[in-house]
Amino acid sequence: MLAGYVSLFFSSLIAATLFPMGSELVLIGLIKNGWPVVTTVAVASIGNVLGSVVNYVIGYLLHRGFMQTRLKVYKANLIRAEAIFLKFGRWTLLFSWLPIIGDPLTLFAGLSRVNFSLFLLLVSVGKVARYAVVATSV
Repeated sequence: MLAGYVSLFFSSLIAATLFPMGSELVLIGLIKNGWPVVTTVAVASIGNVLGSVVNYVIGYLLHRGFMQTRLKVYKANLIRAEAIFLKFGRWTLLFSWLPIIGDPLTLFAGLSRVNFSLFLLLVSVGKVARYAVVATSV
């Protein structure tokens, strides 16, 4: 049983970083096999939030030029995330679960030095809500 939660945790964590990966199938598979919904949503959410924290820290510690050249963050995604972030503010972090733009939003939050507690709250709310919706649709 522990192996299933570990797999879910790491797939969720990796899915929230710059590496393209999904975690919803692991979550759905566990729930369909009778695993507790609340626990699976919690494990997936914790992993996914921690992945976003990795992005935040990268953005906080590194400058944009390094991210574009060394980490291969596509400039268009970073520019799009920056524009949305600047237009709508910190509240965009509620949508950090979105594909393509969510990861750059969390990177830009770090670059912008968003208060970490606020970052953690907004990202957590969005990601828990997403996994709860996925879990209840099974």
